[in-house]
Amino acid sequence: MISKKTNTLWVEKYRPSSLDTYIGNEHLKSKVSMYLESGDLPHLLLYGRAGTGKTTLAKLLVNNIECDYLYINASDENNVDTVRTKVKNFASTVGFKDMKVIILDECDYITPNAQAALRNLMETFSKHCRFILTCNYVERIIDPIQSRCQSFQIIPPSKAEVAKHLHSILIQENIMDSPEDIKILVESGYPDIRRVINSAQRNVVKGKLKLDISSIIQNDYKLKLLKILETQNKKNAFKEIRQLLADNKITDYADLFRLLYDDVDSYGVGHVAECILIIARYELSDSQVVDKEINVMAMIIELLGVTK
Repeated sequence: MISKKTNTLWVEKYRPSSLDTYIGNEHLKSKVSMYLESGDLPHLLLYGRAGTGKTTLAKLLVNNIECDYLYINASDENNVDTVRTKVKNFASTVGFKDMKVIILDECDYITPNAQAALRNLMETFSKHCRFILTCNYVERIIDPIQSRCQSFQIIPPSKAEVAKHLHSILIQENIMDSPEDIKILVESGYPDIRRVINSAQRNVVKGKLKLDISSIIQNDYKLKLLKILETQNKKNAFKEIRQLLADNKITDYADLFRLLYDDVDSYGVGHVAECILIIARYELSDSQVVDKEINVMAMIIELLGVTK
């Protein structure tokens, strides 16, 4: 339920606008602070998992330096025409300020031909125009673009940091909550901060956070997967997990590997080290195999064998 007071999404209302309010990624803050103090930027490539703060950091930068900027969601506008018209027109015209910045969000959706055109524009207008590119999968960005950018991996904040951030939002919205409710929301959405916040807002009823826990677990494959792994009766676990991943159309397993690592203490009691080694081995092979689903299910078989 959206707050009646503002009728706005919390993810936008509480999007960090300064470095002090940006959560996580402490390793980047000194570098970002330097950019803000100088008022200048190199071309930037921000990459990492969905919902972890890439777009927030990009917008924070352009809102705290003197520049004109253009924002494009490249998942919607990803062809050569967009690069040659919208991007080129903005970069080539005279602006009100000395520097221009173009944010290309989710640029891993941009076609190879469009990326080649983008590379040329980055060179042509480099004197007064900077590009901030964000993506989930940096390997989809052509090498000539990567070599022209300062690259930063955006690492998800810890679950404790996300929980603290969510609790702060609920306090400002005068919403009653409980530590258990916040834990469930974080567990179900992590590492996607946006998803955690949106889920909390949807579950507000008359000034209170009221969760339908069974529904959240049923509808969230991550929580359901952990429940299956944690159960003592693993007779049907393989079949249930295989069906669960198929029903949820999971084809990119990066979040799954991280989930299994983050929660290894809950399902791998007494076998934590063995489980971590199994996860690490199959995560490494994920980028090398033809059929990623077979690779993941082989990992599940090993994990179930270790923890039975």
